[in-house]
Amino acid sequence: MQRRKNIVLNFLASLQAIRRSVRSSLVASALFATLEHTHAQTAVESELRQQDWAVHVQGTEIAQGQPGFDSPYQGAYSLPPEDNFRQTSSFDLYFGARLWPSGELYVNGEYYQGFGLGTTHGIAAFPSAEAYKVGQKIGDVFFPHIIIRETIGLGGEQEDLAPDQLQLGEKQDVSRLTFTIGRMAVTDQFDGNIYAHDQRHQFINWVLVDSGAFDYAADSLGYIEGATFELNQRSWALRYGVFDVPRESNGFAKDQHFAKAWQQVVEFQLRVSVNDHPGNIRLLGWVEHAHMGSYSETLAQPDLMEDITLTRRYRFQGGVSLSADQELTKEVGVFLRASWRDGKSEVWQFTDIDRNIAAGVQIKGSSWKRLNDTIGIGEVLSGLSQSHREYLAAGGLSILIGDGKLPHYGLENVLEAYYDAEVVKSVHLMFDYQFVANPGYNQDRGPVHIFSARFHFQL
Repeated sequence: MQRRKNIVLNFLASLQAIRRSVRSSLVASALFATLEHTHAQTAVESELRQQDWAVHVQGTEIAQGQPGFDSPYQGAYSLPPEDNFRQTSSFDLYFGARLWPSGELYVNGEYYQGFGLGTTHGIAAFPSAEAYKVGQKIGDVFFPHIIIRETIGLGGEQEDLAPDQLQLGEKQDVSRLTFTIGRMAVTDQFDGNIYAHDQRHQFINWVLVDSGAFDYAADSLGYIEGATFELNQRSWALRYGVFDVPRESNGFAKDQHFAKAWQQVVEFQLRVSVNDHPGNIRLLGWVEHAHMGSYSETLAQPDLMEDITLTRRYRFQGGVSLSADQELTKEVGVFLRASWRDGKSEVWQFTDIDRNIAAGVQIKGSSWKRLNDTIGIGEVLSGLSQSHREYLAAGGLSILIGDGKLPHYGLENVLEAYYDAEVVKSVHLMFDYQFVANPGYNQDRGPVHIFSARFHFQL
């Protein structure tokens, strides 16, 4: 009873911190008003003028807790069954500058602090995409993005590219080649989805933000060095990227053997229209070569005691994903994601999912006269390969999960529903509920009820 009282008090304290942050953000809005008016105003004119530089800021606070659940046993990477409350904070400063007529530089510094539930363990479709795998009690600063982009127009029809955190406002040829190199998130350009790809405005579950079985290249903070190429046309786009990979699973340091440690990604996007409502279909394939362990080789040698690191050598892994979004009306849109990876080698970067499907709906608040409010409802079903399942059943630890045993395997099922409300312009408050059945694919544990609140401002 005392623990339940404490989690309620902690949650109320975090909401009080969110309230103070709202007040602070209003002051920040005033400080940036002049900059926003004098420089970004040109981006909304009918004839868009080219931005030469831009500054953006964002802040996000998430309070998340679960009031306890049934668990007959737990392992090293289990979600603790007791009352659990966690909080994360992030603050980003984005700077963009035009280096030459077709070349741009973007630099992004971020302060982050906090932890995910169970220190980001116990659920494969993890409930907060703002929670890094390496949390910080006091806080730290790093640089998620340092990139140079070169865009070559191929002539013909033009379109307006609206200003954003990683985009200077400009008018550009629809038919164009774009080259990007530097430190970035693979998912900045790949695996996009209009309704489910931004944890600061939409769903916050990892696997409603990105495809679950897409083990995209990233360090423990979600970013990596690489280079990408995109050919854009009016009705389609083709993208290719090559990226470094970490030296260890879920590690921060890069593998310096660049010739044999890499990931390559290719994606084809088809833009469609149904009854004059836009939609997108994206088909993605990826292959990786990294110093990974094998589930089956580890199980074949009992003397290894399920230590998969002892079977690591350079191997291939790969997979595919499909992402689709479709506007039904101006207020309602739906989405679908499905992904698969071979599941023979250990997960190297993202999360413990080998097969996954996710779907949902987003509803804008126009019908109840809240134009910038949003309701979202989504569901995720995730599964494991046979060898991955047997490895966990034998007591192995994977990247996010490991209950010490897995006698009753079941698909992990997550349902998320949120309401995101605009408090004032550029300031939003969201309330979120997630239901998790079979956390870590274990029918013996759960279900888990997770409640969250998100405060976000962006200028």
